[in-house]
Amino acid sequence: MWWNRVALRRLQRTGVEVAVAGIQREMSSLPRVYVTRKVPPDGLQILRKSGQVQLELWDSDDPVPRRELLKKVKGCDGLLCVLTEKIDAEVLDAAGPTLKVLSTMSVGFDHLSLDELKKRSAADVYTRIRVGYTPEVLTDAVAELTVALLLATSRRLIEAAHEAKTGGWGTWRTQWLCGYELANSTVGILGLGRIGVAIAERLKPFKVKRFIYTDVEPRPELAEMIQAEYVSMDDLARQSDFLAACCALTPETQSICNKNLFSNMKKTSIFINTSRGGVVNQEDLYEALATGEIAGAGLDVTTPEPLPTNHPLFTLKNCVILPHIASASYTTRNAMSALAANNLLAGLRGDRMLKELHL
Repeated sequence: MWWNRVALRRLQRTGVEVAVAGIQREMSSLPRVYVTRKVPPDGLQILRKSGQVQLELWDSDDPVPRRELLKKVKGCDGLLCVLTEKIDAEVLDAAGPTLKVLSTMSVGFDHLSLDELKKRSAADVYTRIRVGYTPEVLTDAVAELTVALLLATSRRLIEAAHEAKTGGWGTWRTQWLCGYELANSTVGILGLGRIGVAIAERLKPFKVKRFIYTDVEPRPELAEMIQAEYVSMDDLARQSDFLAACCALTPETQSICNKNLFSNMKKTSIFINTSRGGVVNQEDLYEALATGEIAGAGLDVTTPEPLPTNHPLFTLKNCVILPHIASASYTTRNAMSALAANNLLAGLRGDRMLKELHL
């Protein structure tokens, strides 16, 4: 009966092959998704376990090369990106009409060409690309880092640590490495949103005397949460002992922190930027710091990023520069990746996204 056993094995093998072929056909009909960066585990797990997409990713912490991005997005249904990828007309053209959802793992969206996305939607409602982003989940982490950067700058912590390490620490001196206190100060916020409120809430216990802010228009509900007063841009500059830039980068805020702002600030003022590098004219900031027009600046964001190590701002002791780490906590980055993944999946199903940017 050996031929029966042979026939059975052939039948079993054929059954396996048929099953595999069926799975392959089923997989090929799933939406194709490209992820432009090695995302934190929570987001990646959500995508892989969903069974809803064919997933391909650039499995590296380094940015995907532009040529590779343009090749990989071709024919994609969904794209999950981070803020280092410029999603412009070239990328959208390379992706073609199959692209339905764009999900960015960021609260900012200045790296997305909104005009190009709107243009495609206006031309054909069936080619509309839905956009997801990740606000709110990073508010606490950014606010914490902003306070840390403010304290490091105002109390000259980086400079002091360097002196201790390199032998500059001598006898106790009355004015050596003196900085500026938050107690009884006025803190100004440029762009009052969730992050601005969270920063103020954390600074309040330091006995800040007054919070002021400016924005495109008064934000009474948010301002009431921190008892902040709406003022003009000029008054924000003149009255702030500490000025934190928390605004989004838009055509209106591009280089809004410039010579005019810095020249109106107190010589004892500290300027902090954890929003986007583009809101600051860095040449004007360098001049203000180098000439003592303002006391110090702390930057978590610059233009470009990374800032070249030979940039003049790095030569100044009164300028603290961090490598864009405001949201860099394990909890926050995982939450951002999970939200970006869920936005992407919901968009591909045609469901309501958790956080959608309405164009």
